[in-house]
Order: sequence, then structure tokens, then C-alpha cells
Amino acid sequence: MEKVIVVGCGSYMDAGYGCPGEWRCLKAAALGDGKFDQESQVVGFVKCECPGRTLVPNTAMTMKLSEIKPDKIYLSSCMANAKPDCPYSTAEEKAAMLKGKFGIEVVLGTHDYK
Repeated sequence: MEKVIVVGCGSYMDAGYGCPGEWRCLKAAALGDGKFDQESQVVGFVKCECPGRTLVPNTAMTMKLSEIKPDKIYLSSCMANAKPDCPYSTAEEKAAMLKGKFGIEVVLGTHDYK
């Protein structure tokens, strides 16, 4: 079973734009649905806060506190498919920052649930 960290958009979660920041990503991971290739254990859930400066340090702290290095990092569907887009950086730029820092594969999106 893969161990994963999910990164969600704090703005979407806080404003309630259809992303509660919990069950959809967790359900997809548990069932191996959506972008998950297999049933996965979520070992951390990181909330990205505008303008994104803390994304890498908060992800690092999540790994340190959980004491588990994830096999993959997933940018939540609300982050990867946000409309309007994040005004600070694209999902691809965030993924590149995380991959560059940790050397871990970053997947854009988690699920296709409506």
C-alpha cells in the first residue's frame, strides 16, 4: 500500500467552494479511485495557504512529524483544477517545487467526484 501526502487548497477549503478538504480525497485514496493507482494510506494532509510560501516547509514538517516518507504527494483536485486558478502559482509550479525539494513524485489531482 502506498503512503501519500495530500495537499489541499486552503482558500477552497475555507470558503467551501465544494471542497471540504476531507472526505473526497480521503475516499479516493482509500479506494484507489481517481488519480490513485491503488488503495493508499494518507500519512499527511497539508493545507496550502495563500500565497503558498509555506507549502514546502509545511510539507517537510508533516513528513518530519509523521516520521513517514511518502511514496507520492498528491495535489488535491481543488488545487489542480481550481477555477479561477491560483493567482500566485500554477499547480505545475507547486508540483515542481515539491518534487525539487523532496525528490518525490507529485500527482496533479486526486479524484473526479462531483
